[in-house]
Amino acid sequence: MPSDKQPAARRRRRAPLFLLLLAAVAGLELIAGFDSAAAEPNQPRQASGRRPQLAATAPLQQRQQAQQLPTQLQANLQAQLQSQGQQTQQQAQQQQTQQQQQAVQSLQPAEASRTRSFRPARRPRFPQRDAYVILGFNDLGMHCMNEDFSQLCILPPFNTLHAQVIQRRREPRIIDAGVEVKYRIPGNTTSVTKTNFWEHDVDLFGVDMPADVGLTGSTLEGSMTPTGDNDWSVVGVPLTPITDSGALNAYKLAEISVESQGQVLAITHAVAPVSWEISCNLCHEPGMPGPMVDADILAKHDAKHNTQLLGGPSVLCASCHFDPALGTPGVPGVSSLSEAMHASHAGRMQPVFDMGLTNECYACHPGFETNCQRDVHFAKGIFCDSCHGDMAAVGDPTRIPWVDEPTCGGCHKAMQPEFHYEEPGKLFKESRGHGGVLCASCHGSPHAVGPAVTPQDNVQAIALQGHAGPLNECTVCHTTRPGSKFEHHFDD
Repeated sequence: MPSDKQPAARRRRRAPLFLLLLAAVAGLELIAGFDSAAAEPNQPRQASGRRPQLAATAPLQQRQQAQQLPTQLQANLQAQLQSQGQQTQQQAQQQQTQQQQQAVQSLQPAEASRTRSFRPARRPRFPQRDAYVILGFNDLGMHCMNEDFSQLCILPPFNTLHAQVIQRRREPRIIDAGVEVKYRIPGNTTSVTKTNFWEHDVDLFGVDMPADVGLTGSTLEGSMTPTGDNDWSVVGVPLTPITDSGALNAYKLAEISVESQGQVLAITHAVAPVSWEISCNLCHEPGMPGPMVDADILAKHDAKHNTQLLGGPSVLCASCHFDPALGTPGVPGVSSLSEAMHASHAGRMQPVFDMGLTNECYACHPGFETNCQRDVHFAKGIFCDSCHGDMAAVGDPTRIPWVDEPTCGGCHKAMQPEFHYEEPGKLFKESRGHGGVLCASCHGSPHAVGPAVTPQDNVQAIALQGHAGPLNECTVCHTTRPGSKFEHHFDD
C-alpha cells in the first residue's frame, strides 16, 4: 500500500519510454564487447532524491548509427550469399558476428577507453545456438552488502548465480549432469582490496576465511554445481560493487559457460548485481564517514534497548535478529531483522520525504544511485510499495521475511486467468514452468524482469533472440518452431 506521506502524482511517476529504447541500443553495445568493468560509474546522486534517468552510453549520433548496424550488416550478408554461392550459412553468420563486433566497438565512447580494456568473452568455435544454450540469472536482482564492517554487518559480500543448460532439439532437453558449468566476473579478480570484510570475519561469523573466499567457500571464478532442480548454481560469491580498475558498478556482467571435454558448448552473460548503497547516513550522522554512521546506530541501539554494543567487536545484526537471508535463528523473543528495521523506521520517514525522497524504500535499499528496481514494472510506473506494501506492512511481526513475498499471480492472474504462475508454495525465483525451465531463466531476475531499463540486464535476451524482454522466441531452445500454441502452463 503506498505511503500516505507521498502525493499520488509523485508516487506514480512513470519512467519515460525512451529509457527502454536506450537500453536496447546500449545492450547491443554491451554484447559487442563492453565489459561492465569498463562501463561508466553509476549516475551521481541527485539532490532532489528523484529517480535518476539513465544516461545514454554514447552520443546521439553514435546511438543512431548503432541502431542501423544490424540492418546494414544483414543487407551485406545477403549480398555476400548471392555473390558467393559456395559460402555456407554458418560461415556467413560467423562473419556477420565479427563485422557487427568491429563496427559497434568502433562506436565506443571515449570515456570507456580510459578505463580498463574489455577482455572479450571466450566464445565457442561455432554459433552457440547450433546445439546448446545456457540461460543465467541472479536469484534476487540485487544483493546488498555493507561498505564498512568495522562496527557492524547487516549483510556480507554474498552473491548467487543460477544457470540452466539446454540441449537444443525439436524437444529440448535440460542438462544437469555430464558437463561443467563455469562462471567468472570479468574485471573482478579480487575483492579483498576493496572491502575490510576479511579483517572482521572472525568477529562477525566466527570463521577466518582466506582472502577472496566467501562464507560458503565460493570464489570469484569457478564451477557451478547442480542443484537437483534442473539448474546449476554458485552461492555466496564474495563480489563487491568496485571493479579492479576502481570503478563503481552495481550491475556487473558475469560470464557463464558450459563445457564438455574441454570444448565450450555455449556462453551467456548475466548480471551479478551488488551494491553497498545503504543510506543510513541520511539520518545517522549525515555527511560523516561510514564507521561514524554505524557507531551512531549502535549508540542509539544501546540507549533504547539497554545493550552494550558500541565499543566492542563488530556486530552481526542477524546474530540476535533472526534472518532467513543468512540462515541465522536469532535470539528467542527478539524481532526478526526485517521487522526491527521496517517497523521501527516506518513512522520516522518524514525527514527523508522532506529531503525530496519519493521512494521510502531507497532510504535503506539501493538506492539513489543504484535504482535496484529497474524492471518492466518500474518502466510502467509500478514501484516497490505497489507489490510489497508500505514499510509498516513489510515490518508486520506475523510476516516471515524472505518467505511471505508478493507473487506474479497476485496481480496477473486477474488479467490472464488461463495462465499458470508460481508453483504452489514457491516464489517466482524458485518456480519452474514450460518444460521444467525456471521462470527467471526466461523472464529475468526479480526486480530486473525484462525488458529492463538497464542495458546490462537485457544483454542475454538480445544475444539469444535479438530483442530485450522475456525469451519468447521458440527457436532459442527448439530447433524447429512447435506447431502448438504456448499457453504458459506447467505441463506445456
